[in-house]
Amino acid sequence: MIRIRTLTTVTLSSALIGALCLAYSYFIEPGRLVVNRYEMEVKDWNPAFNGFRVALISDIHAGSNDVSPSKLREVVRLVNEQGVDAVFMLGDFVSQRRANDQTQRRTVRMEPAEIAENLKGMHSRFGVFAVLGNHDEWSGPGEVAAALESVGYNVLNGEMVEFDLDGRNRLRVLGLPDHTTIGIWKNYSGNAKRFVHPSDGTGDLIALQHSPDAIPAITGGLLISPDLKVLFAGHTHGGQIRLPILGPPVVPSMFGQKFARGHVYDFGIDVFVTTGIGTSILPFRFMVPPEIAVVTIRRKEE
Repeated sequence: MIRIRTLTTVTLSSALIGALCLAYSYFIEPGRLVVNRYEMEVKDWNPAFNGFRVALISDIHAGSNDVSPSKLREVVRLVNEQGVDAVFMLGDFVSQRRANDQTQRRTVRMEPAEIAENLKGMHSRFGVFAVLGNHDEWSGPGEVAAALESVGYNVLNGEMVEFDLDGRNRLRVLGLPDHTTIGIWKNYSGNAKRFVHPSDGTGDLIALQHSPDAIPAITGGLLISPDLKVLFAGHTHGGQIRLPILGPPVVPSMFGQKFARGHVYDFGIDVFVTTGIGTSILPFRFMVPPEIAVVTIRRKEE
């Protein structure tokens, strides 16, 4: 009798804890928005840009669980409070509804124009720059890009910009097309090389990509530039659900948990992956709150 009661108590307690965690992951955590600050040491980084600070915003998925117009305006407010050198938005601005059973078409939960209107007003020393993600590609990349550009943001879909510090020291930023458009790796790498080759040797290079899965197409034998130092990416959502000890059970990356979140050095470059803001597929976040990542880059001293 005592054993039966004990098992019943344990079962009920486990069910209650599970229900509370589920409720928290749906009603509470997606509604949060935290600013996480990181330090990243990079080998051979130009000391003139020591302390270069960026704000990373990714995977907004506007219209997904708790990503309302007011949430977008809160993103703007928090970014502006950081006083960063540059703002990098790393794709997946839109979120799609389920496909209509009759038309098989998927519509967006928030139109690009409304997203851009509520994201406008961000500023930094060198500006605000964006690349597109796979959800943006599925929904009409031209419309998403045009909306962002209409509020003064720079969409680097296969383009490069230079930050000139003092007429002698430059930092280059290359925006790469989304990983779902890669096709043949050699061709993707070749196109990227053409963007940056004329300026090789004139400054360190930062690449912006929606997903870390593009890494093999821009490094190693397909290295797009000897000056490539850093890749900033999103897409993984940090797994969106992170279990104690085990980590995220599912990460949308061919590398599994390796590039799920944060700073990783591999493939000869420093990679930083932000966990993003919205939700996709499942409307839950657990132990991976929506974040604005503020990353300070410093030269790694040997």
